Amino acid sequence: MDFNPVIEASHRRCIEMGLHRDIPRPLSILKGNRLERLLCQNENLVNIALPFMNLLYQFLKGSGFLIDLTDKDGYILSMIGDDNVVELSQNMGMHVGTDMSERSCGTNSIGTCLHENRPVQMAGKQHFIEIFHIWTCSSSPIRDTDGNIIGCLNMTGLHNLVHPHTLGLVFAAVESIENEFRIRRSEDELLQLHQYNQTIINTIDYGILLVDSKGRIRSANGKALDIFSLREDGLVGKKMENIIEDWNDIFTSTEKIGSCSNIECTHVSGNRKKSFSLSVYTIGGSTSAVVMLRDIKNVYELVNKFSGKNAYYTFDDIIGHSQQLQEVVEYSKMISNTPSTVLIQGESGTGKEILAQAIHNMSSRREEAFIAINCGGIPRNLIESELFGYEDGAFTGAKKGGMPGKFELANGGTIFLDEIGEMPVDMQVNLLRVLQEKCITRVGGTRCMPIDVRVIAATNKDLIDEIRKGSFRQDLYYRLSVIPIHLPPLRERKTDIGLLVDHFLENKSQRLGIKAPVISSSDYDLLVNYSWPGNVRELENRIENIVVNGGLPAEFYRLCSDNMQEEATLCSQYEYNMQSLAEWEKIAIHDCLERCEGNITKTAKTLEIDRSTLYKKLKTIKNK
Repeated sequence: MDFNPVIEASHRRCIEMGLHRDIPRPLSILKGNRLERLLCQNENLVNIALPFMNLLYQFLKGSGFLIDLTDKDGYILSMIGDDNVVELSQNMGMHVGTDMSERSCGTNSIGTCLHENRPVQMAGKQHFIEIFHIWTCSSSPIRDTDGNIIGCLNMTGLHNLVHPHTLGLVFAAVESIENEFRIRRSEDELLQLHQYNQTIINTIDYGILLVDSKGRIRSANGKALDIFSLREDGLVGKKMENIIEDWNDIFTSTEKIGSCSNIECTHVSGNRKKSFSLSVYTIGGSTSAVVMLRDIKNVYELVNKFSGKNAYYTFDDIIGHSQQLQEVVEYSKMISNTPSTVLIQGESGTGKEILAQAIHNMSSRREEAFIAINCGGIPRNLIESELFGYEDGAFTGAKKGGMPGKFELANGGTIFLDEIGEMPVDMQVNLLRVLQEKCITRVGGTRCMPIDVRVIAATNKDLIDEIRKGSFRQDLYYRLSVIPIHLPPLRERKTDIGLLVDHFLENKSQRLGIKAPVISSSDYDLLVNYSWPGNVRELENRIENIVVNGGLPAEFYRLCSDNMQEEATLCSQYEYNMQSLAEWEKIAIHDCLERCEGNITKTAKTLEIDRSTLYKKLKTIKNK
């Protein structure tokens, strides 16, 4: 028998280890718990290799061979083969748990293959131990996807059956086993990637649908199921046209340009309608598509968040200790959590919006939107669509998919209608209807959408006077002024001016990064005693100017001088124009009659007296 260098080296190792050729069986055999742990640790290897061992045995069945699988250290994990060969090998101590390494069995194809890290075939006396001389063995190491040896596949038969093709069969089987490891690793990686992607998709705050070329939903993330209030089996497999109104029209227009964004759509389920924003993206020019959905309420919340439509001020931000202001603050706190409409009246610059925000922030709606709109700052032809929104195609230039109005954006929260006295009379009718019916209809639409909005209105006008002039509806006034609040001008709460001066000096100097100037007592008196016709807003701006310039500018001294002269003139007029009550009544009647162009009915209505009473007073005036 020729000994090649690999086998010769193995024999030398066996002699150095002190092995004897006449040992009756392998030196090391695992049993009990140690064997159970071994099989458990190599369960994956056995499960993958066993099908290929069975397939290989189908070709060799009845030919006098057995096939065994070992771990990386040479311990037998599994054996299959012809009964007589298996029995013969087991009589020699070769069974599951036997250590087939060189240290236990001397030179053999399994032990030497694992030591040399290469396929090995040997027969007869090439084995070191004499009891193995009857065998021919062919072994090949099994490697994982990283190239590490994890086991060995061996085919054993009687030595007269030795043939080079035997090793080729073993090597081919090992290739198949290693390929299966690669496939499973790829599958695991794909599964992990899929699970990773699914986790990401399910954490995204909008719904995602995958729609095939036939318009059927193939997958849906958790948010999509939440939006439609459906389980997966109630959505996946369904036709999109049965889930989303106007789907066919939407997808037809999408195919032309490849995508569409932020189209407002509706899902109808029984008597329930759910609105959401929809975007569609076709996949690679095919008729399949990815659909992204957002609950319309969440869209509105996002719009409000990033457009600054929030209330920042609280009652702590209202500066002043005067009795007039404290009464307003305490009353406002008391009515904050009611749903009733509030009408705040006060001159420009008194802080009407700050008070409105404070009321909102003390109410149960504080976590919802606070939407402010200046009724006097919107063009007459746009105010309706600004307040109530518009549908797709409502007018030339209308945004595709339509646009929500301020009332929709404020749904669940508070809408602040500033300068309500500037609202056109025809729009006042629409506003009154919304307040009464608590629903809105978009421009160009027919569907009435229910809303839950608390309305706070504000004006610097005398609305009673505006009612008399016919520029404000009386019924709207009473609907708005369920809770009327009057903010006093700064000149009526002079004790608060000093507090405001100190507050704004500190605030502006910190914000501008400029050291606050030292104001002399005489200048301080000027600030406190000035009438401030622009109220707190004027005072705030004036203090910022003082901080920037390091003191009171000359212009302010002139303003104070003019202000004192005006007050003196008013006092003088009051002093030298004292009239009896009858004289003042006569002046009022003549003035009103003149303004009403001699119309007795209108004059009587304006003066809030009967026509007969007016005739009597006119007769009395004439006789005098």
